[in-house]
Amino acid sequence: MSARFIFDEQIAAQPDAVQAVLDRPEPAALDRSRPIVFAGLGTSLHACRVAAAWSGGRAVDAHELALRLPVNAADQVVVVTHGGTGRFAAAALAKARAAGARTVAVVGESAPAPAADVVVRTCPKERASTHSISYLAALAALGRLLRVDLSRAPQLLREALAAPAPIAVAKRIAKHEPVLVAGFGFDAIAAAEAALKLKEACFVWAEGMSVEQALHGPPAAMRPGMAALTLTPWGDDGGRTEELRKLCAALEVESLTCGTAKEDLRFPACPEHLRPLITAVPLQRLAAELARLTGGDPDHIHRATEPWKSAMGKL
Repeated sequence: MSARFIFDEQIAAQPDAVQAVLDRPEPAALDRSRPIVFAGLGTSLHACRVAAAWSGGRAVDAHELALRLPVNAADQVVVVTHGGTGRFAAAALAKARAAGARTVAVVGESAPAPAADVVVRTCPKERASTHSISYLAALAALGRLLRVDLSRAPQLLREALAAPAPIAVAKRIAKHEPVLVAGFGFDAIAAAEAALKLKEACFVWAEGMSVEQALHGPPAAMRPGMAALTLTPWGDDGGRTEELRKLCAALEVESLTCGTAKEDLRFPACPEHLRPLITAVPLQRLAAELARLTGGDPDHIHRATEPWKSAMGKL
């Protein structure tokens, strides 16, 4: 029998987790007439990028915000951190408070209460080291702060989970490295998040970026033996995704597609603003299936194996 991961359980729990966030009392809304700065690290930073795209705000690295970037009294600073114990998240909030900015913390249910004007809880602590459920729960919380209509998300997530496991797609990617993941608009953020999951869950080097960025410079490094996963755009991207796919074929890159029609990896059709939540499911499931094929471990991300155990433990 194929290995089952805690990561699988977390992926499957996402519709209920998103619904739980949507069912809570509505938090005080962010004021879109004032500057909004979203800050996080890793998966949390990807959630911040989505929130910035929803609102017209700005997403920044929490490390940069804490140590380098300016904060003004007119700003609203939203820090996203699942565990709530990261030093740079706390430092970013402290810096924002000192500047007189309004502060909001989006944190996990079991995280220590941060010093912020508003605290919005997401979901219980992740049991798998490769985070999934906290990403979608954070998106749901950020959507509520911005009054984005996410009411259809739980049902669409259930539809995505009802699709067959992407075993065939994982088999095509297995033994290919590095992996390029590319998309347009919201899908560029999905690509970055997917690449992070492939690194953590499968120990495969992956790079996520916008389609246009993938066409500027990276082709010089493309070669047989690597793979590319491109997301079919929701709207007009000037034909650039198709150009990237043709380029991959010409350079003998194993090329796969992701979208709502006859693509290799599929997800339910949805409004554009919901794509960050809905595209996450097939991409997370792909990481799980690839981990099963290649000996990856999304539950521990090498933290129990030397030399990673010692090296990563020092972080």
